Amino acid sequence: MESDPHAWIATLRRSYQRLAALVEPMTPEQVRAKSYCRDWTVAQVLSHLGSGAEIALLMLPGALGEAEPVSRDAFAPIWDVWNAKSPDEQAADGLAADDNHIKALEQLTDEQLASIRLDFLGNQFDAVGVIRLRLGEHVLHTWDVEVVQDPTATLQADAVEMLIDNVPRFLAPRLGNPLPEPFTVRIRTSEPARDYVLTSAESVRMADWPGDLPGTGDGQGPADAGAGIAEASMPAEALLRLAYGRLDPAHTPSSAWADPDTLDKLRAIFPGF
Repeated sequence: MESDPHAWIATLRRSYQRLAALVEPMTPEQVRAKSYCRDWTVAQVLSHLGSGAEIALLMLPGALGEAEPVSRDAFAPIWDVWNAKSPDEQAADGLAADDNHIKALEQLTDEQLASIRLDFLGNQFDAVGVIRLRLGEHVLHTWDVEVVQDPTATLQADAVEMLIDNVPRFLAPRLGNPLPEPFTVRIRTSEPARDYVLTSAESVRMADWPGDLPGTGDGQGPADAGAGIAEASMPAEALLRLAYGRLDPAHTPSSAWADPDTLDKLRAIFPGF
């Protein structure tokens, strides 16, 4: 995984540029139209990104060790302000806040980036971890906006290269919902090439194939599945969307391959939001 925070910031900047190019020419009707994101219009997606950028800026001094960490109690008033905006304000202000956040990251020195420590979601994140969280969210919601205009849209390719290994390390255990019955599947990707094993038992876990999940009789490792391991292959971009619940049949690329039952189970494990 890329370890230079400047590379992550540059990729986030490109995601912003892609989003701005989509949104700035939109009519008021398009801004108010439904996005792919469940129950959200395009304006609400931009409001979510804008409020997230504002919160990220609020938390940055604490992460740099220059102020006390911000309590989560500070988030709700920010969300209230953004929810009260008109759709046109949500769109314009969302892009402006997004740009301001990225500018603040771009202005950080190497020493400041090296000092970042953020306790969030039960984990401690360094600069790469903090920016990775924002990039994953940003790229995903940019697709939510783009795909309603272009059903063939895919996630930003350079971001996929950087984010794909976040699926087994962070997304699968956090977003995956175990199936009623144990299930194991080998998932191979292209662009970039990866070879994973996903197990669904009491929890959902992923690892490199043949995996660092040894069969221990707990139903959690490849050895427990015997010859009954399902197989799937897909572009890495599709796997990343799957983890966020965005690989419905209408948006599954023709290059993806798996038994229909296997795909249905994978979609059930990752229902999305």
